[in-house]
Amino acid sequence: MIEDTDRLRAEARAEILKALAHPTRVYIVDLIQREGPYCVCQLTERIGADTSTVSRHLTVLKSAGILKDRKEGTTVYYSLGCDCINDFMTGLESLLRARHLRDTRRFDAVIQR
Repeated sequence: MIEDTDRLRAEARAEILKALAHPTRVYIVDLIQREGPYCVCQLTERIGADTSTVSRHLTVLKSAGILKDRKEGTTVYYSLGCDCINDFMTGLESLLRARHLRDTRRFDAVIQR
């Protein structure tokens, strides 16, 4: 049986992973990581979605602690909530490369038969 602390840790981790479980949200995080803070209007233009959709994505990311916001006049800018996101995204890229290599080897093995 899972201990309470382990269950709570797993639930907290799952909440963050759920927040990232949408391609648009991953794109937003990656964009902000690479280029710095963005406001909703800039993201709306960049993504090609309506403002309400982008705002919902930002709310999910902010609630999970992945993004934070700051207000300048009437404009709200979003930035990374933690510098560790860079390491997380780098880890994801390493996993994608390893998966691609594994799949390529399997494919090559099938073709050579």
